[in-house]
Amino acid sequence: MAKRRLKNRKVRFVAIGAALATGGGIVALLPSANAADDKTPEQIMTMCERSAVVNGKQRSVRDFDGGFADGFQADNCDFVETKFETFDGPTEKASIDFPNCEPAATDAAKVSVTWSSTAAQGEGKYTVTQQGGGGGLFGALSGSWVKHKGTLDMTVKSATAGATEQREVPVGKVLHMEFTPKMQRMTGEWRVRIDAREATTTTNATPERNFVAPEVVEGPVVLPGAAGAPGVVDGTSKAVLEDC
Repeated sequence: MAKRRLKNRKVRFVAIGAALATGGGIVALLPSANAADDKTPEQIMTMCERSAVVNGKQRSVRDFDGGFADGFQADNCDFVETKFETFDGPTEKASIDFPNCEPAATDAAKVSVTWSSTAAQGEGKYTVTQQGGGGGLFGALSGSWVKHKGTLDMTVKSATAGATEQREVPVGKVLHMEFTPKMQRMTGEWRVRIDAREATTTTNATPERNFVAPEVVEGPVVLPGAAGAPGVVDGTSKAVLEDC
């Protein structure tokens, strides 16, 4: 019995020595191997885009233009909102100038002013409006975005506000319209998960792995359109008078 135990010990030492000599084998057992799980936000977003499930929706590799042999890079990806806020967007000139600058002018000029202003749907920090035929990950944000009152569909690039108003231009003045859109910002994070795997005859067991990438999306606040018409950007318009 003593000789048999000695023989087994010798075999184990030979196996460990061979692994060290070739740089393989037992290295995978070291805690430092977890450093390979460090990924950039861009890499995490690629994993999210190629997840089997995104925001609860089962996906096909065709959703990210992948082939059958490509497979999925992760099991699940969810967007979790952490903050929502509204704020005034940049004020922009929304009409042409309407001058009342004739030397002989003595009365205010009555004008019909038509103005228009467009507010763009902001792109996310790591997601874009045109990402795949179905809107990609940016489109997947719609579920979180539209729960807030009056928001614009994430797959739409922009919305417009405008009107025609009757105004008076005093003598010696130039009138134009300005518009300040109401904007909103949604902050959150994409959470990507790779499920734990049990050991097989050819692979070791692997623990569950989780990755997080931050996200910030901005866009205009949108009022419902009349009689089914597209929504219009909420905001404040005002007439601005300047000297000739």
